[in-house]
Amino acid sequence: MKKTLLTLVLAATVTPGFAAERTTLTVLRDVERQVEHYVYFTIFDAVHATVDDGVVTLTGKVTQPFKAEAIAKRVARVDGVTAVRNRITALPLSRFDDALRLQMADALYRHPALSQYGGGANPPIHVIVENGRVTLDGIVNNHSDRVVATAVARSFTTFGVTNALKTRAEAKAELERL
Repeated sequence: MKKTLLTLVLAATVTPGFAAERTTLTVLRDVERQVEHYVYFTIFDAVHATVDDGVVTLTGKVTQPFKAEAIAKRVARVDGVTAVRNRITALPLSRFDDALRLQMADALYRHPALSQYGGGANPPIHVIVENGRVTLDGIVNNHSDRVVATAVARSFTTFGVTNALKTRAEAKAELERL
């Protein structure tokens, strides 16, 4: 009786190789969760990931160098990740950039058309400022919100604004191609 029970317990804990393999989409979503739940990840950071046969490549910009290493370590622990290529760079220190980030984020999230995005621990519109150049990153509901966000960003004195915002439909289409 004991031998049979032990065999059943072992059989239940060992899964065949094909069942243990995780899809690229599953790994990517877990990587995304690790980045978003990192306590120091803010709306002033942007990190993107690609997964190729278990190898995760991280790209983007963060406000402090320690964040890049910490995020890479978190991602390396995700089930299905075999290696991490960390290409995240730290933004240069600048009081002008810091002030611009804060002012622009305040204006974006206070705008009546965009205020819906301001709730939660990790709002979806990220403001990346590097040497006075602004990149809006993240996901918005529709094209109109993307246009409004760009208009708000361009109302500030900058050396340029790049809109890298995607609509939910565009982000979904990218994931479906995986």
